[in-house]
Amino acid sequence: MRHPLLEAIASHASASGLDALRFNFRGIGSSGGTWDRGEGERADVAAAVAWAQTHRPPVAGIAGWSFGAAMALVWQAETGSTIPYVGIAPPTDSVLTPKLPAPEQLAPAERLFIVGNRDQFVDADELEEYARGIDASIIRYETADHFFIFRHDRLAADVVAFVSSGAGPLSPAS
Repeated sequence: MRHPLLEAIASHASASGLDALRFNFRGIGSSGGTWDRGEGERADVAAAVAWAQTHRPPVAGIAGWSFGAAMALVWQAETGSTIPYVGIAPPTDSVLTPKLPAPEQLAPAERLFIVGNRDQFVDADELEEYARGIDASIIRYETADHFFIFRHDRLAADVVAFVSSGAGPLSPAS
């Protein structure tokens, strides 16, 4: 995934001694396949995590931005994963993104959400309420929008700080 936000996370992870795996979902960029409205993309997350667990274990955390954040959390609910999770601005109500899992669908795990108060696609108050419901932490960037312009390094540092207690790769989903 060639987006400055995810590139910053991967760069900070690498500088901190973590391996980082970035990937595009099916049909995005040069990835094969076609977009599957959130159905097949769960398999994309599963494949990325399985690859990381096989080639560079243990996985210290999984992070995703927007659609990728929602898909990573849906994957956690379906698999019972307890890998530490960072969700960067996952939409709480979008026709293009699967609904976030109900609290009872998630195994207990360390989770962090990051959202901007000026996000064009995510209601920061709704995400904060959701975070409380699943016992997750939340960081709100007061003047940031969905793309965290001029805040990529700060956000990357927050992500890496959250997962740095682990000893394996960070897997940011796009």
